[in-house]
Amino acid sequence: MSTARARRSRHRRRAHRSGVPHPRAPAPPARADAQPDAALPSATPGDAAAPASPAASGADGAPPPQPQMAIGARVPLLVLARRFATVHRHLLGLAFGAVVARVGALPAERRRGLRALPARAAAWAARRLMDGELAGNPFPAQLRRRLELLGPTYVKLGQIMAIREDLLPRAVCDELKNLFDHLPPVPLAQIERLVELGLGRPLRACFREIDPRPLGSASIAQVHRARTLAGDEVVVKVMKPGIRQAVVLDLRLLRLLGVLLQAVIPRYQPRRIIAEFSAYTLREADFRVEADNAAMFAANFRDDPGIVFPRVYRELSSDTVLTLERMVGLKPGSPELLALPAADRARLIDLGASAIIRMLYRDGFFHADLHAGNLLALSGTPPRVGFIDLGMVGRFEESTRRRMLYYYHALVSGDVEGAAAFLVDMAGVGPGGDPAGFRRAVVDLSRRFYTHAREGEFSVARLILESVGLGGRFRVFFPVEMTLMVKALVTFEGVGRMLDPRLDVAAVSRRHVAAVFKHQFSPGLLARQLFRGAPGLVDVAVRLPQLVVEGVRYAEEAVGRHPPARPLAGVRGAILAGACIVAAVNAMTAGASPFISLALFALAALLGIWVR
Repeated sequence: MSTARARRSRHRRRAHRSGVPHPRAPAPPARADAQPDAALPSATPGDAAAPASPAASGADGAPPPQPQMAIGARVPLLVLARRFATVHRHLLGLAFGAVVARVGALPAERRRGLRALPARAAAWAARRLMDGELAGNPFPAQLRRRLELLGPTYVKLGQIMAIREDLLPRAVCDELKNLFDHLPPVPLAQIERLVELGLGRPLRACFREIDPRPLGSASIAQVHRARTLAGDEVVVKVMKPGIRQAVVLDLRLLRLLGVLLQAVIPRYQPRRIIAEFSAYTLREADFRVEADNAAMFAANFRDDPGIVFPRVYRELSSDTVLTLERMVGLKPGSPELLALPAADRARLIDLGASAIIRMLYRDGFFHADLHAGNLLALSGTPPRVGFIDLGMVGRFEESTRRRMLYYYHALVSGDVEGAAAFLVDMAGVGPGGDPAGFRRAVVDLSRRFYTHAREGEFSVARLILESVGLGGRFRVFFPVEMTLMVKALVTFEGVGRMLDPRLDVAAVSRRHVAAVFKHQFSPGLLARQLFRGAPGLVDVAVRLPQLVVEGVRYAEEAVGRHPPARPLAGVRGAILAGACIVAAVNAMTAGASPFISLALFALAALLGIWVR
């Protein structure tokens, strides 16, 4: 008994040093009515479990919160050193845990005899240096727990790692998905002071009332229902005290850690993962970015009244406080939603599919934290679809967006070879990579998927995820946006089949991808793209005389003193063909339609062959 009590005491001391409550500490009860209400950002299961700041633990008598640290602010060296010591201790513990897990996973025959003695001795020594609570757990469980102990920044890192099945083993990704939890709330009195500090004026000059019970409390922010002075119902998202300081500090340490780990385990691309994570986390730590995201989504879908995003109250928002229109609707899976008429459910499926495919393949600007908790079925005749929690977005460059569109179209059309070719075209090849082997493996995987699809349901998202997951084996890697895209497609398929178990995802996708193609190749858009590439064409036309003169001079120098009977044979065609090639390249780099570039390349080939 005394040994167990001493172990719990040691765990509490470690947790205190890491800023984490003891796992058995009771959490305040959550609101009973929080789920039906459209709880806004960070109030969903997609956010992470992480410790509340120590400054948030007091009641009304707690010291007033300090302003959040600026993103680029300098961190005191002593603070950085202390945090480094904490992170270093957990990294050492994780290394010891890897040794124990590695030896424990060996077959029984390899753990016997004198040859296994060094490995068993190393595992015994490592276990003696580890926390007894973690020593017996598999390595993925140890990793998840240590990320929780290190706090909100590392929990967010675990969330990014959880979707990178192309870089990490599936067992690790599956375990890290357990990080998506809730946190104890910050007291209302401190939230009110944080609102006043963030908006720079008294609370009564901003809101008529704020509901004392939070709609949700996550690692970075807490959300409350409120009413403006004009009587509008809104939700207020408030950054928790000390969060930005912790994020800035941890990101600096993580960048150093990424450099070190890259030299040790380059196969898993730790530097790449940390760089992606840093970019997304810094944007999430500034609520003005989320306000801009909401405005951008609303502008992109202004022509479709069936797809709704919350309105931003700019006058009641800042970098640490965000006030948004309160959207009330039904969550996917709720009994009320499933009881809707079949026609209404079919409309909701169609609207959701249209919105997600349009975000991904037409706008190239999409919701990157899309799960069922961030979707709402809004009441009305006809019903509408609402999207919330817009802090994390993905962006595709124009060329990437087009390749993604062609890849997805090939998948839902059953073109296995074409889909594999487009996928390889989007990949980055690491040292020792084998893109040809990767392409063959993807083709084989796709054919197996299509074979099984004839026997049951077909998941396009699962096929993409497993195809991307093959990349690590062949040293072929993809941008994080690829896995975020899969997350959005998984949500589309999951929610769609929840509303209609017999949903044909491929057929619905083909219809909406066709609409994207129709928009992309519409005469008006093609004219705008051609006009956008016009400066390059004008530049080529201006430089054409100079190109002609230089071409003739080069030909004369090459011929020398014994010119052939036709010294300029082929030069005219070559110059004209070269001009067409230059124009085609300019059109491609300017983002013009691929049909324009293809036509110019074809014209260059004809001129090169026939014009003499």
